[in-house]
Amino acid sequence: MIVDSAFYLDGRRVEERWATRTDGDAIDPASYAWIGLRMPSAGELAAACRALGEGDLPFDEIVAPHDRPILVLDGNTIQLVLRTAKYLESSDAVQLGELSVILTPRGVVSVRFGHATPLGDLRQRLEADDEWLRLGPSAILASILGEVVDDYRPALDGFERDAVEVERDVFSDSARRPARRLYRLKRELRVMLLAIGSLQEPLSRLLRVAANRFPEPVLSRIQEVSEQLDRTIARAESLSNLLDAALSATLAQISVQQNDDMRRISAWVAMAAGPTLIAGVYGMNFDSQPELRWRFGYPLVLGGMILLSLLLFRAFRRAGWL
Repeated sequence: MIVDSAFYLDGRRVEERWATRTDGDAIDPASYAWIGLRMPSAGELAAACRALGEGDLPFDEIVAPHDRPILVLDGNTIQLVLRTAKYLESSDAVQLGELSVILTPRGVVSVRFGHATPLGDLRQRLEADDEWLRLGPSAILASILGEVVDDYRPALDGFERDAVEVERDVFSDSARRPARRLYRLKRELRVMLLAIGSLQEPLSRLLRVAANRFPEPVLSRIQEVSEQLDRTIARAESLSNLLDAALSATLAQISVQQNDDMRRISAWVAMAAGPTLIAGVYGMNFDSQPELRWRFGYPLVLGGMILLSLLLFRAFRRAGWL
């Protein structure tokens, strides 16, 4: 599905729809197009690329899902696959999307899949900056890169808020131990790290390839995005370490709690064992048991059971078991 498309000449939007042109033609040789698609079929993508003079790309592979960011170079055509991320605080889950950018000398095709970062606002901001759009299609590619990496920050903000909250639960006086939530946050953060961390290598390759192709301002922008990505990954790894520490503390607290519970249980069992032993002996019904026929024998035995339990209780209380 076409979301938006237009030709740009001298940094300005000069025609609304690329579909009004014949394949491979443009309004002016100096113009270029930006075609935005969402969830297209291979045929729809092929039609868009043919309008830019690129009809021999592996369209079935481009529309297929990708697990990681990739960079594909085919002559003067550059295909960059990006993974977008959005954090859902209601479910402590990260929502990944996919955004492919096909850069040709005649323009750019941006393809969104799933919950990918919308580019409508970015297009409006760029169309208000004639000077930047004059730099050509590579300027759009650099801006899309920056938009995707910028969107990692709100996702990490959500992770950070939940990580601080769960850390507070770990060290609170409450008996609640959020181990399950910690595991879930750790797993979701790991998914995000795999998605954004694997962008470093394609971005480094793009900088090397673009050194002699892109204008200097565009190269500077991509370099800034690369540095921002490095900082984002470092922040995500720091959050991962925080969750690891909180999880280790939780498991240690659970172990200590289990030891305390076992000591309490053992103390109560020991206090019950003495009276049970005496009651078991007198329940054997032997005729020669001590004080069996004495009038005060029964109260004496009961008193001995109670006294023994109290002495054991006092001993365990002093030892810190109760």
